[in-house]
Amino acid sequence: MAVEKITGPAAYFPSIEKAYGQPIAVWQAVVRAACPAKHMELVALLKNQHGMGHGHANAIVAYTLAQDKASD
Repeated sequence: MAVEKITGPAAYFPSIEKAYGQPIAVWQAVVRAACPAKHMELVALLKNQHGMGHGHANAIVAYTLAQDKASD
C-alpha cells in the first residue's frame, strides 16, 4: 500500500499548523470571513494581521478559494 504524497497548497498545511498554532480550518474561516476580496488582498490580510509568511498565506488562500469554487 503506497502512501500518496500531498502536493499543491495542502503540502504546506502541517508546517502552517505547527508555525501558527491553529488548525487550517481556523485560517480558512478567517479567509472566508473576509470574502468577497481579491486573492492578494486575502494574502495581505493573513500576512499583516496574523504575521504569516507569503507562501503560507498564499497556500491557505489558494486552497480555500479553490475549495469554495468547487462547492458552488
